Amino acid sequence: MTTKVSDDTKDKLQRLLDDAAAGTSGHARRRWPMIAGALVVAAFVVAYLATRSAGPTVKYVTEQAAIGDLVVTASASGTLAPTKSVDVGSELSGTLASVLVDENDTVKKGQLMAQLDKSRLNDTVFKSRAAVQAAEGQVAQAQATVAEARASLTRMRQVSELSGGKVPARTELEAAEAALQRAIANESTARGQAAQARATLKTDETNLTKADIRSPVDGVVLTRKVEPGNTVVAAMTTPVLFVVAEDLTRMQLQVKVDEADVATVRPGQPASFTVSAWPGRRFPAAIQRVGLGATTTDNVVTYKTILDVVNKDLALRPGMTATASIVTARRDKTLLVPNAALRFVPPQQSGQAAQGGFVSQLMPRFPAAPRRAAKPVNGQAQVWVLGANGPQPVGVHTGVSDGRHTEVTGGELKAGMAVITDYEEAAK
Repeated sequence: MTTKVSDDTKDKLQRLLDDAAAGTSGHARRRWPMIAGALVVAAFVVAYLATRSAGPTVKYVTEQAAIGDLVVTASASGTLAPTKSVDVGSELSGTLASVLVDENDTVKKGQLMAQLDKSRLNDTVFKSRAAVQAAEGQVAQAQATVAEARASLTRMRQVSELSGGKVPARTELEAAEAALQRAIANESTARGQAAQARATLKTDETNLTKADIRSPVDGVVLTRKVEPGNTVVAAMTTPVLFVVAEDLTRMQLQVKVDEADVATVRPGQPASFTVSAWPGRRFPAAIQRVGLGATTTDNVVTYKTILDVVNKDLALRPGMTATASIVTARRDKTLLVPNAALRFVPPQQSGQAAQGGFVSQLMPRFPAAPRRAAKPVNGQAQVWVLGANGPQPVGVHTGVSDGRHTEVTGGELKAGMAVITDYEEAAK
C-alpha cells in the first residue's frame, strides 16, 4: 500500500536537501549538524508511517467438512452394587452360641448360618406344653360337669312326668336347668383356655426355630457383623448379622447424571464404564431406569440412574467406583463440521490509511471490537468458505454435537469443502 505524506512535510524535506546541496557557503556549513539530524528524523517518520499504513496480512486456517461417524456421550460416576442383597438378622434377643459362615462363603436357601443359645427358649416351650396339658384337663372336667348336670335334669323331668308335675318342685326343676347351662358355659371357657395355651405353645416353638438363623436366598456372604458369644438385642429394629448378595454375575451400577444431560438419557441406551481395579478395560452396560427424584449436593443437581451390568467372570465387586460413558446419540456416515467453523466470523476489513496531516498519522488508533459469531437459531447457522473475494458465508442446518464436531443435516455445504476455523495476522 502507498504511504501518503502531507505537502508541507515534503516542502520542508526538499528545502533541507537544497540547503545540504548548497554547502559551499560558510553559513550552510554551520547548519550542517542540524540538517543531518532533521534528515534522520524525517527518515524515521517516513518508515514509521509506511509500517502503520501497510497493515497486517490475514492467513485463514481451514478444515474440510467430511463424512464420518458421530457419537454423543454423557459422563457420570457412581458405585457398583448387587442386583439384590438381603440383610439377614435375628428377631430374637439372646447370645450367639455359634456362627457357621464367613465372608465370601456361598450359601444355599435354608442353610444354617448362626444359632442363638436355646436354653431359655426350651424352658419356655416346656412351660407352654404343661399349660396346654392343664387346659385340656380343665376341658375334660368341664365336660364331666356338663354330663352330670344333663343327667340330673333328665331324671327330674322323668319324675315330674310320672308324678303329673307334683314332684319335684318347679323351682328345683329350674335350678337343674340353670346348672346345666352353667356347666356348658364352663366347658366353652375351658376349651378357649386350652386353645390359647396351644397357641402360646406354637409361638414358643416358632421362636425356638428362629434361634436357628438361616439364609433366605442362594447367594454369597458379603458381610459378617457378629462373632460367637455376641449378645443380640432385638428391640425396635432387627439387628443385621449378615449381608447376602443373591447373584454377583449380574450387578447394578448406580450413577448420578447431571441435570444438563438427564434430558438425553433414556432406558435402553448403551453405555460403558471403567473401574480403577481394571485400567484400560471397558465394561458394557445398559440403562435400566432414570430416576425422577433429584439429589442436590453442593448446589449440583443430579438424578440417580441405574445401569444393568453383566459380571460373568466376577471381575467386578460391590462398592467399586465406576465412571460411565452413556451413548445418548449416534450418527453413522453423516456430514460433520468442526465446531470452530460454526463459531468463526471473518475479521473486519482494514480501512484505508487515515487521511490528514503529520500529527494525525502519528496518533494511535484503537483496535476495533472483536465480532462474535451468532448463535444458531432452530438449528440454522452458517460457516465460512474461501471464495474469489475472500470468506463467503454458507448456510447450514445443524444437528447433534459431541463438543468437537457437529452434524450437518441440511444446507449448501458439501463434503470436501474447506471451512474456515480461524485466522492469523502477519505484518507485511
